[in-house]
Amino acid sequence: MLPTASILPFNFKIDPFIWLDFTAANTDLDSLDLTRTETFAGYVAGKLEAAGVKVGVGGYNEHRVIYRRSPHFQQTTEPRCIHLGVDVWASAGTSVRVPLDGVVHSFRDNAAFGDYGPTIILQHEIDGKLLFSLYGHLSRTSLEGLYEGKPVRAGEKLAEIGPFPENGDWPPHLHFQLMTDLLGLRGDFPGVCTLTDRARFLAICPNPYPWLGLNGVPPEVSNDQPI
Repeated sequence: MLPTASILPFNFKIDPFIWLDFTAANTDLDSLDLTRTETFAGYVAGKLEAAGVKVGVGGYNEHRVIYRRSPHFQQTTEPRCIHLGVDVWASAGTSVRVPLDGVVHSFRDNAAFGDYGPTIILQHEIDGKLLFSLYGHLSRTSLEGLYEGKPVRAGEKLAEIGPFPENGDWPPHLHFQLMTDLLGLRGDFPGVCTLTDRARFLAICPNPYPWLGLNGVPPEVSNDQPI
């Protein structure tokens, strides 16, 4: 089942956007000090401006190098590097809306450098089965007035994309992710996993592209060209 309302005020079928590549194939990253959020944010903003677009998209199941910027992703013997959601890079303050009726499962300000910052997890029921949607890198005000079990309706405003540093110290964007099993967690869920755990996590984190009206990265389109 697809959502009945748009999550963000963009129509990726008609609005121009670019795919932003954060894998080792993007040699731009070799010369950037990604530990400095201002530098990282300037890079993202510059790519959008150069392409003449207001939004960029970062891939699901992408093997990324940018997580080396934060100890948050290096807490095990094997670093986490596989992106389990989709990122939409857009201006702080951009509205985030509820895609499908449900309830607030949990929420938290995951405030460590490089973490989600303010995070909301919604619970939906589809054909008798539970599905959870996660919204990370929000503004702190997005958590105000929430409580676990609060009903939410498709199309109502849920949150806003947050500015750095309150959004976990990232360039402004929304991390959106789907999960069929929260593994007992509340207010948080891994958005990045190790190569070893890739298959296990992808099995419970479905492809979120359709929920945003995205079809995936067209192989014939350069990441730097508007689509």
